[in-house]
Amino acid sequence: MDTIAVLDFGGQYSHLIGRRIREQGIYARVLSSETSLDDLKRIEDLKGIILSGGAASVYSENSPKPDPEILNTGYPVLGICYGHQLIAELSGGEVKEGDIGEYGTSTLKLGEESGELLDGLENSEEVWMNHRDRVTEMPGEFSVLASTKSSPIAAFSNEEARLYGVQFHPEVTHTEKGGKILKNFAANISEARAEWNPKGLATDLVERTENYIGDRKAIIGLSGGVDSTTAARIAGRAIGDNLSAIYVDTGLMRRGETESIKSTFSNSDLNLRVLNREELFLDKLSGVADPEEKRKIIGNTFIDVFTEAAESIGAEVLIQGTIYSDVIESGSTTHSDTIKSHHNVGGLPEKVDLDIYEPLADFYKDEVRQIAGEMGLPDAIIHRHVFPGPGLAIRIVGEVTPDRVEIVREASHIVEEELKTAGLYQEVWMAFAVLLPIKSVGVQGDLRSYKYPVALRIVESEDAMTANFSRVPYDLLESISTKISNRIEAVNRVVYDISNKPPATMEWE
Repeated sequence: MDTIAVLDFGGQYSHLIGRRIREQGIYARVLSSETSLDDLKRIEDLKGIILSGGAASVYSENSPKPDPEILNTGYPVLGICYGHQLIAELSGGEVKEGDIGEYGTSTLKLGEESGELLDGLENSEEVWMNHRDRVTEMPGEFSVLASTKSSPIAAFSNEEARLYGVQFHPEVTHTEKGGKILKNFAANISEARAEWNPKGLATDLVERTENYIGDRKAIIGLSGGVDSTTAARIAGRAIGDNLSAIYVDTGLMRRGETESIKSTFSNSDLNLRVLNREELFLDKLSGVADPEEKRKIIGNTFIDVFTEAAESIGAEVLIQGTIYSDVIESGSTTHSDTIKSHHNVGGLPEKVDLDIYEPLADFYKDEVRQIAGEMGLPDAIIHRHVFPGPGLAIRIVGEVTPDRVEIVREASHIVEEELKTAGLYQEVWMAFAVLLPIKSVGVQGDLRSYKYPVALRIVESEDAMTANFSRVPYDLLESISTKISNRIEAVNRVVYDISNKPPATMEWE
């Protein structure tokens, strides 16, 4: 299968590059920046190489660098942000720190010759920047293709050597023609054929799981979301009765979650065990306010519970529904920064006595949903809103207490129910309430009140790698606000979060 290799230099959007390439039907593999040239050449049907962004500066002593010969292989190479600067430096150009940073949307001005990379773009385009360093000088054989106010060399190319670079990020949705640029590189310049489709992979995933686990017993943490349920269905078909599905009621679940799980899976072919561990989790979180500490406590406690369950049935393998975006944000590569630890990735203790298997770790959310459909899962699960593994603990800014859990649980339930009533539930990626650790003055029943504010978070996304806040109607927001403040005695104010990702994340913690 024709392949585009993406070398990950620690950028938070490195895998999003691969996602955007796959979106066009072209297969992309995301590899470590330390991948050797020989290993790259061993990739069958390799057509092009992309160097991702990253947090380092190319002129720093310990910054990640590829084998310089990558630029001389004959494969087309595209550098994005840090990768753009790498190509410049390795080719004899100059990269310096700018006087000011360039973050967010910028206007890209195309030069007289925009080349094949920027073919199809207008003379002026909106692009998304995330840098302070910039290319200040290029070797003579390179041509400047475009510029912004702060980056005179915002895009360049050496057509003869098949080297290309862009300072901005074409992979994020805020770059309006980003998909066109990536298609120009992958399909036109690299001549990669569109042969990738996650549909039809279900059988292969079952076979891989069966081969990996063999005749060992396994458990899977089941939450009712599409990721864990799809992983469970794959594992169930692979190893049958040797799989036990464990649902842990942490006391941090959505309203009615435990009852729904029992109803949905009690009559299925899964061996379902429901464990009530509310007191355990809430005791562990008592007095803890730091979001990373909360995530790690939850991750460790899950492992303790799963280990105990595994020992009781003689299981050796823990299956998880980890997907690509979980791995990315948890700082999975050598040079990447940790945005937040996911309870099933970065939140795990260093030593786990179970063999962890993640059948979906190479797939993005929309690809998982396609696989789920192929596995015959119902639409109610496939299109259910995403719910974080740590549950409501990370939708409470600050300390987690039983009272605060109940506030955010009821508020989030109101948000979802109102969206369903308005026919907008499946139009958005996720919708929930966040409880803030402050109080504000209000007036209720002609009396002064001093109560909590709740923030609403409703976002639209394709794969959770980037997201935009949803422009839901004002009358719907008003209805949600009214019901929250009327029904929840501890709340007197509701605000709406209009932050996109980036710069924000999906969750507040």
